[in-house]
Amino acid sequence: MYQQMIFVNLAVNDVEASKKFFTELGYELNPQFSTDDTACVKISDTIVAMMLSKSHYAQFTTKEIADATKTSEVLVGLSAESREAVDTLVDKAVAAGAKDGKTQDYGFMYSRAFDDLDGHTWEVIWMDETQVEG
Repeated sequence: MYQQMIFVNLAVNDVEASKKFFTELGYELNPQFSTDDTACVKISDTIVAMMLSKSHYAQFTTKEIADATKTSEVLVGLSAESREAVDTLVDKAVAAGAKDGKTQDYGFMYSRAFDDLDGHTWEVIWMDETQVEG
């Protein structure tokens, strides 16, 4: 059965630094789609983050490329299987050079955020599915 995928494309200053950062978080690089200008980071079977050098990213848009350290251009939300998994991933990110962000705890939902090396904000979220109305 077909599963729709999401490819998040982010402009980065240093592709090699991004490769190192995301592998330190435990993610795999897909070498088939990684080059000197691109890091293809497999988040899950259906989520891929493409880290593109700014010159490569510019080939896909006529708009000015945002400086994510000064402007918020996207909030990338990733689910986690537990509160502990949220903390583990964010702690790994901070240890790898990310800036620790906001923590929110609503009891049934817990999240922490970090800004990656280029300032892109990633929110890692756990929700108690028994408390979520469907």
